[in-house]
Amino acid sequence: MHPTVAKLQHKLIVSCQARAGSPLYGPRFMAAMAKAAERGGAGGIRANGAEDIRAIRAVTQLPIIGIDKRLDPQGNVIITPDLESARRVVEAGADLVALSCAFYQRLNLPELHALIREIQAELGVPVMADCSTLEEGLWAAEAGADLLASTLSGYTPATQGLGQGPDLELVALLARQTSVPVVAEGRIWTPQEARAALEAGAYAVVVGTAITNPTEITRRFVEALP
Repeated sequence: MHPTVAKLQHKLIVSCQARAGSPLYGPRFMAAMAKAAERGGAGGIRANGAEDIRAIRAVTQLPIIGIDKRLDPQGNVIITPDLESARRVVEAGADLVALSCAFYQRLNLPELHALIREIQAELGVPVMADCSTLEEGLWAAEAGADLLASTLSGYTPATQGLGQGPDLELVALLARQTSVPVVAEGRIWTPQEARAALEAGAYAVVVGTAITNPTEITRRFVEALP
């Protein structure tokens, strides 16, 4: 097991990302968010783009899962589509690269297999496969991914409409059917859900919006009031 992966066992990884238009958009704010997460006990950070990652690396030595969100030919966001996007985040300070393994975006699986191997060999970092289905996760495990994540469950054509909570069924299935560590990510809103993810077999848990998106957190409180 890669040393970076070993550091993440049973840890909370906080996803520090903000979309353009958010009051918190920009490297300075994401670095502050990451530092706050570290003070709260986070064991790792997930961040998007070289600028944010570079700013976060300047304030923390926590492991950083780096991604580079781009648009695919259909105009959909794809996570770390190629070796150059992976190289950018590693050079900025990421310790691990996450990429989309959603089959609807990755039509050339041999090419994706080669990309996973190239990132590991040329950049010297482990790879986390962001998946939406059991089939994708099993494929990624066979392809040599160091971690499997449920990140994309509920956000692909094959998995839309799964509800408001995390896909713990996918986490459990992946944990039972592969020997690759599984990361629970996506729609985890409470500490209880994070704990349930570990009990379902998750190696680590990623939480983003519930910690780092004040607008959405506020909206949920407002909607709960009469």
